[in-house]
Amino acid sequence: RESDFMPYRMQVLDWGLIPYKQALNQQENVFYAMVQAREQKLPMPDSQLIFCEHPPVFTLGKHGAVEHLEFSLDQLEKTGVDFYRIKRGGDITFHGPGQLVVYFIWDLETLELGLKNFVKTLEATVIRTLKSYGLSAGTLAGAPGVWIGDSKICALGIQASRMVTMHGLALNVATDLRYFDWIIPCGIPDKGVTSMEAQLGEAIPVKEVKARFLSALLEEMQASLAFDHLPLSLV
Repeated sequence: RESDFMPYRMQVLDWGLIPYKQALNQQENVFYAMVQAREQKLPMPDSQLIFCEHPPVFTLGKHGAVEHLEFSLDQLEKTGVDFYRIKRGGDITFHGPGQLVVYFIWDLETLELGLKNFVKTLEATVIRTLKSYGLSAGTLAGAPGVWIGDSKICALGIQASRMVTMHGLALNVATDLRYFDWIIPCGIPDKGVTSMEAQLGEAIPVKEVKARFLSALLEEMQASLAFDHLPLSLV
C-alpha cells in the first residue's frame, strides 16, 4: 500500500575541497565495511552520497592506459599535480577546483537497482541538472558520461563489489579546462571537454549546482530516496 512506503534513507556529506588521496581513503573505509557486512550477512552501514572538490589531480582507471597522459610521470611530478592509479572503471581524467565531484557509496541491492540502471540514473541526473540551466546534454554509445555535442562535460567511473559502489562522477562547472590538454581525456582522442561556465559564458556557483543535482536525483529516483542531515552547504 502507498501508505506503507518508506523511502530509502542515506547520508549526504559535503567534504569541501579535499586532497584526492584523503577522499579515496575515506571512501574505501566505508566501501569495504559495507562489502564485508554483505559477505558476513551483517546489518549494512548507511549508504553515502558525497560532494567534494579536489586540488589538481589526474586519476587513471583500472583499464586505462598511462600513455594517455601526455607527460612522463617524472615530468608530471615536477608540476606539483598528483597522479593516482585507481580501481574505478574508465580511463584517465582530471579533477580540480570548480569541478563538482560526487561519490556514491551505495548499497544497490537494498535500492533494488542494477549496476547498468545505476549508471543510467547518474547520467540522467546530470542531464536533468544541466537542463535546469538551459543546457542540452546527452550520452554517447560506448562512452560513459555526459556530453554536449562532441565535448564531455561530465566524466563517470564506478567501482562495484557485492552490489556496493564507490567513486562516481565529475561535472565540470567552472573547471580550468587547460589541464585536459595534458591528457587524452577518457582515452578518446577525437573528442573535446567543456564546462558549464564555458557553455553559459558566466560563472556558476558550485554550491548552487549541488542543490540542483540533489533535486534532480530525487526526481530520477522517483522520490525513493530520503536524505539524512543535509549539510548547511546544501541547504
